[in-house]
Amino acid sequence: MGLPSVMVLPLLIVIAAGVYYIYNEVIHFMSKSLVRNKVVVITDAVSGVGTECARLFHKGGARLILCGMSWDKLESLYDSLTGDADPRETFAPKLVILDFSDMASMEEVVSEVMECYGCVDVLICNSSVKLKAPARSVSLETDRNIMDINYFGPSTLAKGVLPAMISRRSGHIILVNSVQGRLAVPFRSSYAASKHAAQAFFDCLRAEVEEYGLVVSTVSHTFINSAEPAPVPVPSPKPNALAAFIKSQLTHGVRPSVLANEIMQTVNRKRKEVVLAHPIPRVALYLRSLFPPFLFAVLAAGVKDSMLAEEMQ
Repeated sequence: MGLPSVMVLPLLIVIAAGVYYIYNEVIHFMSKSLVRNKVVVITDAVSGVGTECARLFHKGGARLILCGMSWDKLESLYDSLTGDADPRETFAPKLVILDFSDMASMEEVVSEVMECYGCVDVLICNSSVKLKAPARSVSLETDRNIMDINYFGPSTLAKGVLPAMISRRSGHIILVNSVQGRLAVPFRSSYAASKHAAQAFFDCLRAEVEEYGLVVSTVSHTFINSAEPAPVPVPSPKPNALAAFIKSQLTHGVRPSVLANEIMQTVNRKRKEVVLAHPIPRVALYLRSLFPPFLFAVLAAGVKDSMLAEEMQ
């Protein structure tokens, strides 16, 4: 007796869901085995994404070197990771104070990182600072600070661990960047400039070190959604519909846990480039390359609308 046609579609959905679940479980198991015993450096382990990465890699048996500006926060993260961990399956993390705004300390930081285990297998550069302001109002000191944290810091640390990676002909450097390293959005001039600089540096580095067996990856995401309460909307003149829609999509962020999982998969699969964004930011990236005048007009219209809204308040 044949299966009723009305049951075919639900049955296919159940089978597909089961296959997807099994696939995810297999990938999750493989992720743990692939990072086991690897020396992994996270430059901002106390941020939302950094903490999620620390938990994933620690569970996978990686030898972590956790960096951050606050010793108290690093110790708190250390306690949370080691509290319920099995010492036979995991390694106690090493802690290193790292402040990219203090470039004079970078040589000492590199030495301290290398002294932990004598090598680095994976370097995750996820430190970042943001700024929203008109370009004309941003001081040179602020510009320099943003460039130090978002560009000079990661690039200097990467160059610091490169000699050991090259000598071992093994290593993976990951830049956790932003889609604004590819697409400049108004009122983010300093931030977008620093992200463009970092993207270009690591793109160049990827080609330069490939002959040594090293992998350089960039993970470009939209803003990180930490699930904070949405602000109360303020009445304002109706903006340009297309500009408002694109802006809303560009700020539709990703969860820290989702981004951390993407970073783990990038390490395991050695992917060179990942764009973690919704369809509209992706379309905007294509428009920037194929039809730049149209995108420029849309962004300019959005700026005019925002200025009008400010004048009306």
